[in-house]
Amino acid sequence: LPKIRERPKYPKLKHDVRNEVGGKRGAKCSKFYSQYGERRLTGGIMVVWCTHSISYGFHCIPRGEGRNDVFSALITRWEKPPKRVIYDFACALGPYCMMREPQFFSGTQFLIDDFHSVGHTKCSAAAFLKTYCNVDPRLSHINSSASECGNSGIARVRKSVSYMSQSRAIVYTKVFLSIWNRLRIRSLE
Repeated sequence: LPKIRERPKYPKLKHDVRNEVGGKRGAKCSKFYSQYGERRLTGGIMVVWCTHSISYGFHCIPRGEGRNDVFSALITRWEKPPKRVIYDFACALGPYCMMREPQFFSGTQFLIDDFHSVGHTKCSAAAFLKTYCNVDPRLSHINSSASECGNSGIARVRKSVSYMSQSRAIVYTKVFLSIWNRLRIRSLE
């Protein structure tokens, strides 16, 4: 997706774009810490997928993926936000987005799929796709693991990309995802 606007700055939010710090955060979700903080995971490639495992786009991130990466992708690339964002840490992403752009995200649901719900012990039931499926069974037809399928494809190039300069890695990833998307689209026809 082409960039349609710059990421706004929020001077009244004290820590708007700082690097997110791992660590247990009291009553808040502690899965972030157990998944990333303790292992000190680095960044890589963040890809945005549709429910058919077709890539909308990607960007390279220097450190572990955080809420700001997803927020920035949504706010700078979408004219209108998606109706649903299914993301590993939607429990933190939803409030992060609403704090910055409540009008833009007013119609968006931020949900965690079943696969990633393990470990979200302190999160509200409102953060889980499963909660909404119990009320509206049509939602159970959403392929909420599409990103896992797509990310398994990205794993094929991850090692090669790690040895490349950033500019070469971007071209290589773009070509890989273009071929991936074409094959996915052909399989749907």
